[in-house]
Amino acid sequence: MSVTAVGAKGDEMPEPDFPPTRVAGRGHGWFRGDCHVHSVCSAGGEMTPEELADAARAAGLDFLATTEHKSAATHGAWGRPAGDDLLVILGEEVTTRTGHWLALGLRPGQVIDWRYGVRDAVIDRHLEQVRQVGGLCVAAHPYAPYPSGTFMYPYRGFDVVEVWNGPWTSDVPWQADNEAALAEWGRGLAADVQQGWWRPAMGNSDVHLKGQLGIPHTVVLADELSTDAILAGVRAGRSWMAESAAVELAFTVSAGERAAGIGERLETRGEPAVVRAKVTGVPSGGVSFHTELGKAHHEALPDSGSGTVEWRTTAAESAFVRVEVRHPGGHMAALSNPIVLD
Repeated sequence: MSVTAVGAKGDEMPEPDFPPTRVAGRGHGWFRGDCHVHSVCSAGGEMTPEELADAARAAGLDFLATTEHKSAATHGAWGRPAGDDLLVILGEEVTTRTGHWLALGLRPGQVIDWRYGVRDAVIDRHLEQVRQVGGLCVAAHPYAPYPSGTFMYPYRGFDVVEVWNGPWTSDVPWQADNEAALAEWGRGLAADVQQGWWRPAMGNSDVHLKGQLGIPHTVVLADELSTDAILAGVRAGRSWMAESAAVELAFTVSAGERAAGIGERLETRGEPAVVRAKVTGVPSGGVSFHTELGKAHHEALPDSGSGTVEWRTTAAESAFVRVEVRHPGGHMAALSNPIVLD
């Protein structure tokens, strides 16, 4: 027997059907997901949760986060669409007057207030509400070219920066906005690494229209496919970003018999560090390694789009290394968080 509730106007409303917080049978591994997703319940959204779930599966995603504008309206509509194979993380896009941010990992029905700006000096209070429930705070599209979209808060207090939002193409404003967000985040890495903690980056589609979901998305190394494990992987920077599931990236640094992956720290013990990136799915693209000195090494991929690029450095020369993979026209295909060298 179905259970209904009564709304404010006396209308019958379906009982909330919240998605599970864990997908059974999915242990340690890399998982693909889009953590900035809008349905018809957000302004400009044209897809239902059911359509978004179908699109996520078609795009090769393992998880997504529902982030309606200043609302938890769809939290209780994701149980059936999630099924037993798609993880749906509950969240919100907090659209303040001077910048938007993502609250990921909220409790069912939880809404974070958005009615303030940077001059009100209340952002820390709202970030703490998310952390109290184990959630993650993401600075969204820092250079979005519309009123209230440009991010005016300091990154201090935020866990992650969304440096890649939507398609990285030259025919839309997001090309320059993504480049600016990436450059700002990259410049801050050196100082952050020296202080012992750095702020990871992520990429999301900010989907509103059909055909946008998963362009781009974030690939996360997690202990299991669950809300807590995915957020832990994102928080630790154990992730890289891809324009589609057709792109694969394996990025490591080794010194002697020791090796580290994305988001990890490698103790080199004075030995040379061998940086290695294996890429597939980017025909005639280019692979570049970046350190605190900027772009330190670049090599082209063959026409097949598959290849391995190696480079040698030392901890004295490079405090960290991260990788970018771009198409011949300069559009991003994959982007990693750094590996730190001691």
